[in-house]
Amino acid sequence: MCWRWNKHLLTGILDSHIIDYPTPKNLNYMWSFGSTAGICLGIQMLTGIFLAMHYCPKMEYAFYSIEHIMRNVKYGWLIRYIHANGASMFFIVVYSHIFRGLYYGSYMYPRHYLWMSGVVIFILMMATAFMGYVLPWGQMSFWGATVITNLFSTIPFVGRDIVEWLWGGFSVNNPTLNRFFSLHYTLPFVIAGAAIVHLALLHDVGSNNPLGVEYYGDKISFYPYFYVKDLFSLFILLIVFSVFLYFFPNELNHPDNYVPADPLTTPAHIVPEWYFLPFYAILRSVPHKLGGVLAMGGAIVLLLILPYLNTSRVRSTYFRPLYAQAFWFLFFDFLFLGWIGQKEVAEPYTYLGIIATLYYFFFFLVLVPLLGILEEKLICYDVEKI
Repeated sequence: MCWRWNKHLLTGILDSHIIDYPTPKNLNYMWSFGSTAGICLGIQMLTGIFLAMHYCPKMEYAFYSIEHIMRNVKYGWLIRYIHANGASMFFIVVYSHIFRGLYYGSYMYPRHYLWMSGVVIFILMMATAFMGYVLPWGQMSFWGATVITNLFSTIPFVGRDIVEWLWGGFSVNNPTLNRFFSLHYTLPFVIAGAAIVHLALLHDVGSNNPLGVEYYGDKISFYPYFYVKDLFSLFILLIVFSVFLYFFPNELNHPDNYVPADPLTTPAHIVPEWYFLPFYAILRSVPHKLGGVLAMGGAIVLLLILPYLNTSRVRSTYFRPLYAQAFWFLFFDFLFLGWIGQKEVAEPYTYLGIIATLYYFFFFLVLVPLLGILEEKLICYDVEKI
């Protein structure tokens, strides 16, 4: 009896959340990023488990255990390249998902908690990816860990204690590698739990749509009408993924990370992975160390509090021409920050980084609240003229 009840409960959940889930009929392929992000998470977790079977989190053996996986473990090279390039694919999909939400106003009420839970997942992803970047224990891994963990020392009163706790001592050493390996292995399961919460919030309020108009009667079931769109997007992702995996497997990684870590030799230019570069550029654009850390953290916090900065009642950018122009400036500004982040700290890159950083904060702190008020007044003025 209990088994039958559980069986009906499971099939009922699958039916209501996957098959007969009511979906706006005008959704386009931009709404496929969520499902592809979930698949990327699954790929990372599965390959990570297999890599952990052969990885040795000790300073003396970490780099060479990676080489052992690549050379001696059967299909180890494939698993490692899937995991390394899969992180990049994951961030490409998630960044696309975020910008789609910004464009179509998916951060507005009643989806504000849904948006905020997504930003929390993004923050957890960044922490997990950073710790994973340290594990190969190459030159860039070691010095990247040294630079980034030192940023916590700017926190008044407790900063030094936090840094020493992260290090497990007085420098980046073997305890640091052990802690990062443990957290890197654990956090994906936390992300999976947060993703389930994110999905539950989505199914509670329903999906947004390109027009941003709430009409609860104009919906159709997810299956079979929309799963094919998600399936098509998955095939596109796998094609792009396969091109990098089989033809350019090292293109998205830094060459210095293929050299064993040497605490006595500092690389000429320390940079994080490409998906951190926009925020790294913001960090470097502020000459004061604490100010740079606050700016970088604030750039992420702004995404979290965006629903409370918004003043517009119109969701879709289709009906907000001024916001549309500001959005595309932000999109290219973010790409520009990524380009600046990989350049050396020298003129003119420092000045360009400052300008790009100022626009990033100007968009969220000034344009988002101001344009909502301005566009509403313009609409009211046009209606009065009619």
